Amino acid sequence: MGLYRIMLVDDEEEVRTSIIKKVEWEKIGFQIIGDAENGREALEMAALLEPDVVITDIKMPFMDGLTLGEKLREILPSVKIVIFSGFDDFEFAKQAIKLNVVEYVLKPVNVEELTGILLKLKRNIDEEIKQKTDIEILRRHYVNSLPVIRERYLTGLLNRNITGKHYKEPSGSYKSKLDEGNLWAVSLLYIEAIEANEKKDDFPFLNERELIPFSIKQLADEKLENYSIESFFISDKLAIIAAFRSGDEIDGYIDALNDICKESKRIIDLNVTAGIGALSDNLLNLSISYEGAENALDYKMILGTGKAIYINDVEPDQVIQLQFDDQSERELLAVIKFGSEDEIKKMIDCLIGRFENVTLPFKQYQVYLLGIVSSIMKVVQGYELDMDNIFGSEIDYFDRLAAFQSADEIKQWFTTICINLSSYINKERTSTTKQIVKEAKQYILENYEDPLLSVETICEHLHISTAYFSTLFKKETGQSYVAYLTKVRLEKAVELLNTTDYKTYIISNKVGYAEPNYFSYVFKKQFGVSPSKFRGR
Repeated sequence: MGLYRIMLVDDEEEVRTSIIKKVEWEKIGFQIIGDAENGREALEMAALLEPDVVITDIKMPFMDGLTLGEKLREILPSVKIVIFSGFDDFEFAKQAIKLNVVEYVLKPVNVEELTGILLKLKRNIDEEIKQKTDIEILRRHYVNSLPVIRERYLTGLLNRNITGKHYKEPSGSYKSKLDEGNLWAVSLLYIEAIEANEKKDDFPFLNERELIPFSIKQLADEKLENYSIESFFISDKLAIIAAFRSGDEIDGYIDALNDICKESKRIIDLNVTAGIGALSDNLLNLSISYEGAENALDYKMILGTGKAIYINDVEPDQVIQLQFDDQSERELLAVIKFGSEDEIKKMIDCLIGRFENVTLPFKQYQVYLLGIVSSIMKVVQGYELDMDNIFGSEIDYFDRLAAFQSADEIKQWFTTICINLSSYINKERTSTTKQIVKEAKQYILENYEDPLLSVETICEHLHISTAYFSTLFKKETGQSYVAYLTKVRLEKAVELLNTTDYKTYIISNKVGYAEPNYFSYVFKKQFGVSPSKFRGR
């Protein structure tokens, strides 16, 4: 573990120099990365250097230590703050506690006392980091979280929130039984009319209604122990995903579910109905089996409750549905706007790969592909790009889709279009970034005289967030907004010093500094001399 980084803030240079020289910093695990003589300077420095610890005096010009602590908490929430004070004042101490200051020490402080404080602080930081990185603690947390991870993963499969590149990873983490088959089906167990049973004196769950679903789950897990299943709750139903090695196993599985429904009635006097979706040869298509299970449950109004209903028995002519749904559209648009070329290629491979191994009416393929084309066109229109630049001139989409000879041709065509579109979007984004920075600079030039000019003011004018603007401005200009504003104001101050006879306090006001003393401080820090001496050179 490296040395922890410390900043020292005190308006007395002798105090800062003395502390820096007398403490054996590296020996006790720290290094001084900077010092400042007031809170305002310290805040700018901290934003740039990101210290682990800030030691500050309370009474300082321009910005006191408590205000500095408050501002530091906003930009560096984890920084440790140590306050030195020459005032034994309860109000100061109370404010320090509110800021979560780690030490509040009365001056004067000798080297031994300061060293002791720092050693204690180092032990606390060491322990804090150890807690965050301790493998055993993390492993225990991971193990405890596995049931949640498992349920989130399984629910994601049913809701089509798991993409192709992710669906195997969680399964490997908790050794899912779903890996034991190559066909899968979703079943949903629905418990009927619990309220009616609660009126019976001999109802076993009279005062423990919340345990009923878990009783059904336990019964289902026991009855299906010879099958590879994962069971979990989704909404008001018990979902069961079963893995099969062949389609012949489905009949025995349906019989087992029928037995669960009967046992539920016999043991706890509850009507439980099971809906079973069609078999799927791809875990990523389980949402279709899930929808089939939901549809099968609807038939209980016709066939009665307390039994297993297989969707293929009640809808034997059901056609496989190939849909470019909202989730697929969101994933495609996200990868076009923000993904790499490889990620775009993988997304197209996934979308087209859905129908490579199934036989469907030709119109279903066309509708599916036109859905993809329509989504791409939305992006083109949203960014006000030329359709011809993206798709090619004079293209008839129906004729083009009908002319493909293979899935590979389709993949190549869509991949080329999406990569081309992504390139245009990135150019547009870069151009927009430069325009925002240009407008920000112009706004600063027009308003630098305003002492209240702030990053919030500019962002309100530009209609963007402060966090995004700060990152964008620093990336484009190589300096922070504060540094750029200071540069502009000082350049204007130099111009006024060289071309007018204005007093320093007038120039201070004209370039946006309400406090002439702070203007002189900033000016001297930049040019090495005060404004009045600069004019006399």
